[in-house]
Amino acid sequence: MTPSILFVCTGNICRSPLAEVAMRIEASKRGVTCDIDSAATGRWNLNEAPDCRAQNIIQKYHPEYLPYMQKLCSRQVSKQDFSRFTHIVALDQTHLNWLNKHKPLESKAKIISLLSYLPDIDEQEVPDPYFGSEKDFEYAWVLIEKACSKLATSVFRNKPLSSLQ
Repeated sequence: MTPSILFVCTGNICRSPLAEVAMRIEASKRGVTCDIDSAATGRWNLNEAPDCRAQNIIQKYHPEYLPYMQKLCSRQVSKQDFSRFTHIVALDQTHLNWLNKHKPLESKAKIISLLSYLPDIDEQEVPDPYFGSEKDFEYAWVLIEKACSKLATSVFRNKPLSSLQ
């Protein structure tokens, strides 16, 4: 079965879109085509584009993905997501709890915390940069990028990194 991955945060305008882009980068490095998306637990920012500070991070580090990110539109997790995705990845403990509470009994989706892929760091969740500064978005990006690399290694098991790096 081809893996499919959904990243979940509070409003789907900061952390989860960054994680979606980070995982698309990792999939591309490995030559993997799969379903990667992001969504929110809440309804506060429905149909909004990613926060401009999140877009600035992508512009700075991976400008080739900025047009993709600019087209993203926030949405809330749906019941169908639990059957559509093989992996549903929470950006913090609140999201993990919410996902486990709303997961249908018949769902086979693996619900996991993103930072569980970085066991050697003190952080247990990606801090929400929404009320912070560009520096907070930078820190969130560093954690997300590292964890997505480890997640990709786990999920895309037999797909080595491209030698073009």
